[in-house]
Parts: sequence; structure tokens; C-alpha cells
Amino acid sequence: MEIHVITGLPKLLNGPLNESIIERAQKSNIVKIYIHNIRDYATDKHKQIDDYPYGGGPGMILKPEPIFRCLEHIQDKYNLKDTPVTLLTATGKVFDQKTAVEFSLRPKLVLLCGHYKGIDQRVIDSLVTEQISIGDYILTGGELPAMCIIDAVVRLLPGAIGDFDSADTDSFQTGLLDHPHYTRPVEFRGMKVPEILMSGHHEKIKKWQKTMAFEITKKQRLDLYNKYVNSD
Repeated sequence: MEIHVITGLPKLLNGPLNESIIERAQKSNIVKIYIHNIRDYATDKHKQIDDYPYGGGPGMILKPEPIFRCLEHIQDKYNLKDTPVTLLTATGKVFDQKTAVEFSLRPKLVLLCGHYKGIDQRVIDSLVTEQISIGDYILTGGELPAMCIIDAVVRLLPGAIGDFDSADTDSFQTGLLDHPHYTRPVEFRGMKVPEILMSGHHEKIKKWQKTMAFEITKKQRLDLYNKYVNSD
């Protein structure tokens, strides 16, 4: 997979992209991640990528010219003309595990990071295919949401995680939250691992895990629980 991130703040991404699973996936050529700095496509001497909004109001708006230049350049260079352009913005559809799976099946992703107060509407009208948010709250820009999406997607790619079943049984993957997990020691400060998990009886263990997943989802996320039980 190729992932292209268009941003005005590339340094925000450098650290997370060079750690843990994402770093290993890049070194193993499972994914190639390219960071494109919008400022490199600004033509004025100050490399300005934002300006005041027409009509007044607070905040700054990302300008259209450098974004158009950047995207058109990378579309030609990396053969991205048929690749959807995903704008990361608070007004987008909320990202979830289903979307992560859908993104993981694409050969290429283009993530455009919104910033400041917003982005010139002409960019959205002409270039953007879809709009994604990671939740109903406001962040400074789209860089952290881009990082969240990259992490969620890359871990689903074959070979990124040594044990793929670990990703396949994550919370939300089945529609329920994950069941509790335990490791050594068997007893810690008076708290013991449930005996069923040490019984060696795989069918009983699976039944316990599913029951606990139901209970946790009902307690923590009643909306998910109701959606799951009413999905049949």
C-alpha cells in the first residue's frame, strides 16, 4: 500500500511514523508513506498557505493554490489520478473500524489534512472525494487524525502484525468490544486470573470470552450493543 499525506505541518507526523508497527511495516515494504508539505507548493516569498476568510469572521483558511499544485503534482508523479482524496475535517463522516477495513483494501490512500479554521471550499468542490472525522470534537488540524487512520489501517495489512488473529479479534472488528485479557502472574495483589482461562477447554473459553464481550459492550457502549443484537 501507498499512503500519501498532504499537510502544512509535516513535523507532527515524523515521530509517530517512525515507531512500532508502522516503522516495521515500512521497513518490510508492506506500506510506503509519503509526506507532502503544502508549503513547498506556495509561490510567494513567505510560503503562505493560509489567509483571512472573505466575509469576515475569526480564524484563517487554507488557500486553494498550493493545495491544487501539490495534489496535481503528486497525482502525476505517483499515478494517483484514480485514487480518492480523503479530507480530514470535523465536518466529515466519523471514522470507524468498518472504514478502517475498507481503507486497508485500497492500494493507495491520499489524506489531505485540514487546518486552522477550515479549507477553501473550491478545494472540497474540485479535489475532495470524501470527508472523514475521527470524532465529535475539534483538533488544531488533520495531522493527528491522519496518524490515527494510518495506524488503524496499517495494522490490518497482511504481515504488519505478526499474529493477524490479534487484529482480527480487536474491539469493533466483530461489532462488540473486546473481552478481558490476563497474563502472568496468576495472582497479583489478591486478584486472580479466572480459572476458566487456565482450564485448557477451548470451547468453554470461547463461550466465556463472548459472554464477557457482550457484558462489557452493554455496560460501556449500549449503542453498539443494541446495534449488534438488532442486526439479525
